[in-house]
Amino acid sequence: MGYWKTKVLPKIKKVFEKNSTKKTAAAEASKSFDETKEVINKEFEEKKTELQTKALVVYEASSTEIKSLVKARDEAGLKKHSTEVHKFIEELVKIDFPGSKAVSEASSKFGPALVSGPIFFIFEKVSTFIVTEEKVDEVPPKTEEETSGVKDREIVVEEEKKEETSEKIESVEENVKAAEDIAPPADKQEEKPVEPTTVEPAEPPKA
Repeated sequence: MGYWKTKVLPKIKKVFEKNSTKKTAAAEASKSFDETKEVINKEFEEKKTELQTKALVVYEASSTEIKSLVKARDEAGLKKHSTEVHKFIEELVKIDFPGSKAVSEASSKFGPALVSGPIFFIFEKVSTFIVTEEKVDEVPPKTEEETSGVKDREIVVEEEKKEETSEKIESVEENVKAAEDIAPPADKQEEKPVEPTTVEPAEPPKA
């Protein structure tokens, strides 16, 4: 028991203290990096055109796991492939990718898992080039069956419209005939001969 207290326990405490100090230092490094994001963004936009080809070469030469991490960033994948992540960052340093040098130094000092924020920020910038390069899935052309099906439906609709029109015309004609059958022909009034008016002779004046 005395050996545990004097020898083992102090070593364990030292390891925990070291890890705690390392995490604190990594957090400070990440905070300092966050403060320079605006500058990195500005530099990235200025060099975007010349960086695209170089960044794509580095990306294509990387492993499938790194490609997946660049597109879909997650903590578990970063911890699992920390060595490959660091190598990828170092390759970005070689092409002067904005912010990569500071991230590489922090990754070497504290390990990629403790500076995931800055690493994912760089990955996000790289991914903007990947998205533009990926081909958009082309819409497959319609098959003959689909095309013929559409045409058949159009023909059926047109025939239905014609039938409706003809039915309307027939109903109008029937209504007109019914109206003619109901209304009796107007009787012609007999024209009476005009009787001549007789004019009586005027009486002579009396004496």
